[in-house]
Amino acid sequence: MPSPSVGDAIDDALSPFARDASYVIPALQAIQAKVGYLPPETFPKVGAHFRIAEAAVFGVATFYAQFSLSPRGRHTIKVCRGTACHVRGSGEIMDELEKKLGITTGETTPDLKFTLERVACFGSCALAPVVVVDDDVYGRMTPEKTLALIEELS
Repeated sequence: MPSPSVGDAIDDALSPFARDASYVIPALQAIQAKVGYLPPETFPKVGAHFRIAEAAVFGVATFYAQFSLSPRGRHTIKVCRGTACHVRGSGEIMDELEKKLGITTGETTPDLKFTLERVACFGSCALAPVVVVDDDVYGRMTPEKTLALIEELS
């Protein structure tokens, strides 16, 4: 049975949206912003609100990389793996982060402090290698500088 607080948050996020299926993506974005991810009870509620199949809502949520179906960390660490960043050592940065955090790319630490992601390219090649923590961009990173940054956030 869904948690009343999560169910209420989903209902609250859906309330401003007209019952027009063209609003599914903005509604999912609103739910994720409110709850932090898209819990299982999202799909039947959104489907009912927009009068579409629950499977169609799930299809949208799983098609777009911006949506998460599991809880995310308080801080999101994104490591660029584009060519310039790769050549300048982003692979070593990712390896050190995985060791330090005890997770692999795409996972969240059990304490929900960090989610680790790989990004194809940030378009900041002159700053390679690039690491983005939450909305802050850090250029010319090394494994040591990245681990020090993570320590500050712990």
